[in-house]
Amino acid sequence: MTEQTEPVVQTDPQAVVQTDPQAVVVPPHEPPAPIEDPAPAPAPAPVKKNRRVLHAALRWTAAVVVFAAAGAGTAYGITAMKRTDVPGLATQSDGRWDYPTLVRPPLPSGSPGPFAEDNTAGTHYADLRALVLPAPEGAVQDQKLRGKDGWLATKDFLAEYPPGSARDDLRQEFVDDGLRHIAARGWTTPDGMRTRIYLLQFGTAEVVDDLFSHEAPIDGPRHPLRGTDGLVFDTDFPAEAHDHDVDYSVYIEKRPRGAEQTRQGYLSAGDVLAVILQSRKGAAQAVPFRQTVALQSELLG
Repeated sequence: MTEQTEPVVQTDPQAVVQTDPQAVVVPPHEPPAPIEDPAPAPAPAPVKKNRRVLHAALRWTAAVVVFAAAGAGTAYGITAMKRTDVPGLATQSDGRWDYPTLVRPPLPSGSPGPFAEDNTAGTHYADLRALVLPAPEGAVQDQKLRGKDGWLATKDFLAEYPPGSARDDLRQEFVDDGLRHIAARGWTTPDGMRTRIYLLQFGTAEVVDDLFSHEAPIDGPRHPLRGTDGLVFDTDFPAEAHDHDVDYSVYIEKRPRGAEQTRQGYLSAGDVLAVILQSRKGAAQAVPFRQTVALQSELLG
């Protein structure tokens, strides 16, 4: 049987709307033809809006993807909404990247999603390699992060950390926690921003929760990255810029720093710990980082 793919709308960060998972996205109606009766048409019934959504629409400067849930074994698609489709938005870029259409890989027949009630281990049954966010338009991909058959060696991930005790501690921690494998992708955009995304899969969500709380406390990452100094929690990061099932912890490198600035994010999503890194000479811009975190968390959610 051929898998069917249902489109899901990627909303603009300035106009976030939460939809019912089973709702059908209907294109705008054409203007009605003139009618003979001069009596005014009845006003449309008011639409109830969630206060949390309205609050998010005012605060969020990243991109949020809303997925239409279908069921086990179904793939999910995401299509981009043009800025000109949203009233009141200028056409000039706000710093977001143009990503290709994103598709969640289908689940094996009969397998639950990672946050289904009957999936107590929080297992991602879909191919983890297909859950890594693809590179945006115009980016040059880092072939070193493709690994072998799409799986990255642990030592290549650990190369993000300075050699010595920190790297050795992490290596042993991964052994003790039963790291299964790592899927990764990296790219560089024309403005010089280097992005690296690592998805580390473990046996259960409980293991990931413990690792997340240990490695990503609010006062700063436990293990500093190679070449960084002074990563602190990013208090300006909008809480709405991630899937509600996914826990996050994000950091920004403050001054004094070197020639580059780095942003780092951790996502705890079921049995997967995601590590998102972005670095750029001068300053690492906030908007593409928030967008990347939002889209990657939705793919894992």
